[in-house]
Formats: sequence, structure tokens, C-alpha cells
Amino acid sequence: MPDSTLIAESYGSMLLAPEVPCLIGQWHTFANRQQFRSLMDRGLDLYIQESHRTQPLGWLADTRQISAITPDDQNWLRTDWNPRAYAAGIRHVSFVAPESVFGQMAVQGYTANTQSADAYAIEVVHHQTLPEAKQWLRRALHRSAAG
Repeated sequence: MPDSTLIAESYGSMLLAPEVPCLIGQWHTFANRQQFRSLMDRGLDLYIQESHRTQPLGWLADTRQISAITPDDQNWLRTDWNPRAYAAGIRHVSFVAPESVFGQMAVQGYTANTQSADAYAIEVVHHQTLPEAKQWLRRALHRSAAG
């Protein structure tokens, strides 16, 4: 079953992958602060809506084409978005690794911030391909649901 596009912008998309099941935040290019936060917030809103129909439900970040994320946006993810994501039920984030050095630095920063947080516990794992990221997330979701 192919992924369904729920939001399509020039800089990124939100997709639903029912076979996992998960929402996929997919970045296409650099997103400015407003674009980045808007897509993340709209994606979280979609996650909350879909989680009423689908349990368990995961979050996958396809960051192959992501660029830099500002320190201010990194802080926003750590102190604002992640706590809301955790409250919505996100416990695992499966990443597809970025291709650019700037993207790698952004994802490494997010990972370090998330792992050091005391207010929430979100497991972050990195993968080289989208199929690997989906497979890991599917297993993690079912492990959590069973436990």
C-alpha cells in the first residue's frame, strides 16, 4: 500500500504510511522558521487526529533532504514541540539519515536534545533508508503495544 500524501509543500510533506502505521515528515529542501514550525505543528495535528483511529501510531522523519535547523528552532523542538508530541503519544521517532553535513548536524542536535530531556522519553533511532526506518518503527510500535 503506497504512502498517502496529507500535506504537500515545496519544502516538505506529511504522509501517512498505513502499513507501519505512521506519519512521515518528509523534507525536500531548506525550510525557514515559519515553514519548519508550521509543517511540524500541522503534522502533529494530523498525528493526533489519526491516533484516534489508529493505534499504535508512529512518527518517522525522512530527513534525507533536510538542511540546517537554527539553534532557536532546535530549542523550540526540545521545549515546545517534543513535549506536545510526547503528550500526543509519540514514544519513538525513526529517522532516515540526512545526506548533507548541515542536515546531519541538525538531526544529531535534535537527537542529543531529545535523549537528554527529563520531561519526556522519546526513543530516537537513525536509519540509512526509508524501508529500514519503517521496519524498525513497525517493530518498536508493536513491542510497545504488547508491553
